[in-house]
Amino acid sequence: MPFPSGVVPQLRLACSMRIIRPRLPQRSAFPGHHYRDLPERDDQASVNAVRLHGYEDGEKHREGQQMSVIDLRSDTVTLPSPAMREAMYRAELGDDVMGEDPTVNRLEALAAEVAGKEAGLLVVSGTMGNLVSVLTHCRRGDEAIVGDRSHLFNCEAGGASALGGVVFHPVPTYSFGELDLGALSGAIRPAATNLHYAPPGVICLENTHNRCGGTILPPAYLRAVRDLADRVGIPLHLDGSRIFNAAVALRCEVRELTCYADSVQFCLSKGLAAPVGSLVCGQADFIARARRVRKMIGGGMRQAGVIAAAGIVALTTMVERLAEDHHNARVLAEGLAEFPGMQLDLETVQTNIVLFGPARPDPAKPSFAQLLAEEGVKIGDLGGGRFRAVTHYGISPADIQRALGIMRRVWRQIFSIG
Repeated sequence: MPFPSGVVPQLRLACSMRIIRPRLPQRSAFPGHHYRDLPERDDQASVNAVRLHGYEDGEKHREGQQMSVIDLRSDTVTLPSPAMREAMYRAELGDDVMGEDPTVNRLEALAAEVAGKEAGLLVVSGTMGNLVSVLTHCRRGDEAIVGDRSHLFNCEAGGASALGGVVFHPVPTYSFGELDLGALSGAIRPAATNLHYAPPGVICLENTHNRCGGTILPPAYLRAVRDLADRVGIPLHLDGSRIFNAAVALRCEVRELTCYADSVQFCLSKGLAAPVGSLVCGQADFIARARRVRKMIGGGMRQAGVIAAAGIVALTTMVERLAEDHHNARVLAEGLAEFPGMQLDLETVQTNIVLFGPARPDPAKPSFAQLLAEEGVKIGDLGGGRFRAVTHYGISPADIQRALGIMRRVWRQIFSIG
C-alpha cells in the first residue's frame, strides 16, 4: 500500500538527519530538576541546605519569588542526594527478574549483611515489602497478629486480606508502640485443637512506630516477643520502615534490632532519602519464596539497577546523618511544647517524628495545617485536631527556627492567644 502524500519526503528527511549525541554532564546537573549548583560532597554540612525548590538556606531570593517551602509532612518528600543522582546515571544494569542486574544484586547483598540476614529482596515500597512478607509467611485463612495502630493494619489498603486471604488480628498498642505480651499470647489461639479458630500465621511489630510518633521498640522488648513466638512456633515479621532511625537513636547496629525477627522490611525512601525502594531481608529459603510472591503481585522489575544504585548510596552514606533529623525534631518539639494550649508528649519524640495538637480541639476554628501551608510550612493533618511534623534530609536547623516562628504566629492567630 503506498504511503500517504507527504510521508515519503518526511521519511527521507528523517533518515538523512544527523544524530546528535548529548554531552555527558560533568556534575550532577541533570535536566528537569530544580537543584542549582549542587554541592560536590555529600558529607558537607551544607548539603542539607539544598532546598526542594532550588534555593539554599539563607539565600537572597529574586524579586517576585517566594521563600522556599518547608515541607514537614513526611520524610518521603526527600529528594535524592547528588551522589545518588550520579550513581543512578552510571549504574550497571541487567534484567533483575532473571537475576542479572549487578547493581540490584549488590544492593540486596549489602542489605542482607546490614540486617544480619542471609538474603535480601528489592521491592518498590514498604507496603509491598510488608505485603510480600506476610503473604510468604501465611497461607490463606491464617491470622496476622498486628497492633491496632500499626501502619500495616491501618495504612496499607488491607492488601494481605484482599490479595492473600490473610485475616488481621489486631491487639492494643501502647503509647510507645509495644503490644502487650499478655494480649499477644491471648491472640495466638489453638487452631490445631479447635476448628473455630483461624491458625496464627505471623506476629508483626513496627520499629520505629509511626502512629506513636517515631517511638522505638528496644532490644529487650523484641527479645521477649521473639521468645513468645518461639514458644508457639510462629514467625516474627518486623516492619522496620524507619529501623535505621531506631538504630541511630540507640547507638547500635541495625542487626542488633533485626536479629529477633524472621523477616524485616526497611525503606530506602524515607530518612535515607533514596527516591524509591525498600528491602525485605530474611533467611535464603524465605527470600526465595518471597521473590515468587513479588513476581505474583506484579513487583518484578527489569533494569532496576537505576533504583538500586541510589539505595547503595543511601545505605553507605546516609545513615549517620539521621542524628541531625532527630536533633531537629527535638528542637521543633521543645519549641512547640511552649505554645499555650499545646498538647505534646516530649517523651515520645525519640527520633524524627513530632505529634502535637491543641489540648482542646475546636472543629469550628480554622485549619492549622491549611493556614500554615499558606505561609510556606507544610505539616500532616491527622484529623481530630492532631498534627504530625517529620524532619528529614533537606531540612536545616534554620528551617526549624523559621518554621517555629511561622507556627507560633499562626497558632496565636487561630487560638487568639497573646
